[in-house]
Amino acid sequence: MRKLSDRTLILSLILIYAAVFVLSFSSGRFPVGPAELMKILLSRLLPITPDWSAQAESVVFNIRLPRILAASLIGGGLSLSGLIFQMIFRNPMVSPDVLGTSTGAGFGAALALLWMLPSYSIPLLAFAMGTLAVLLVWKIASRVPSNQVLGLILGGIMISSLFQSGTSFIKLVADPNDELPSITYFLMGSLAGAGTDELKLILLPSLVPMIPMLMLSWRMNLLSLPEEEALSLGVNTKLIRGIAIAAATAMTAASVAIAGIIGWVGLVIPHITRMMAGTDARRTMPASILLGAAFLTAVDTVSRSVTYSEIPIGILTSFIGAPFFLYLIIREGRRNEA
Repeated sequence: MRKLSDRTLILSLILIYAAVFVLSFSSGRFPVGPAELMKILLSRLLPITPDWSAQAESVVFNIRLPRILAASLIGGGLSLSGLIFQMIFRNPMVSPDVLGTSTGAGFGAALALLWMLPSYSIPLLAFAMGTLAVLLVWKIASRVPSNQVLGLILGGIMISSLFQSGTSFIKLVADPNDELPSITYFLMGSLAGAGTDELKLILLPSLVPMIPMLMLSWRMNLLSLPEEEALSLGVNTKLIRGIAIAAATAMTAASVAIAGIIGWVGLVIPHITRMMAGTDARRTMPASILLGAAFLTAVDTVSRSVTYSEIPIGILTSFIGAPFFLYLIIREGRRNEA
């Protein structure tokens, strides 16, 4: 695939995201057209005489806008997290689940639902358990100083399995008429409950980690070099790797805390990004954020529009991601045979 220039690539992705953003408001049981949407949004900044209904304004600011922005943050965060993990482990098959972040956060959310804690405690406990999972994996990896990357992968598999077992036990003891359905639906992945309060909760842990990663993007390219060579260039790869893992963990845990477990975004979107932008992190990082945001916003729009009963977004991402990933595997196999 012919690579686009930096400016053309980013501008194209911004336009794609803008189109998805506007079309998302036009879909659903109460559609808001592009012209009406622009006037409603600008009315908060400019003295525009309202010629729209109060219901339309309520739908835009209280329902659609928080949900679309949450989908954008989660999609961009998961995509960037996947790209970061793939660069750290030098393996295109790695995803944000590798360190047990998603399963740990899912366990925390299931625990809050089992104990019937207040709604605001669900994302907090999910974030805490997701962070705990990474800390445990990091502790295990520190015991394998000769090959820390292998220690992280093996530790992630083990910790993820433990948290999955814990979640299964929670489902076993949960009330089948009340608690079990809510736990199961949450873990399927959904943005149905994403409102203004949830958006505020994930804004900082989703957006803030993106800033240092974009600033360190050129240094991320050096992770592919041997440790001694990178140090000779004045780059501490261990420090960069630690910052990158912390940032990716924060973004992944924040997404699970609000939307449950959404698979494939952090695995497939980085692949598409590399096909469009190459392997230079200075191009792939901003591109992956924009592409991930557009993708998840579009999928969420479909999830709430195609049927009367909303489809969990995790199901749709699996339907889309699994066949595409199979295509990538076959494509790579044919390339190796050539």
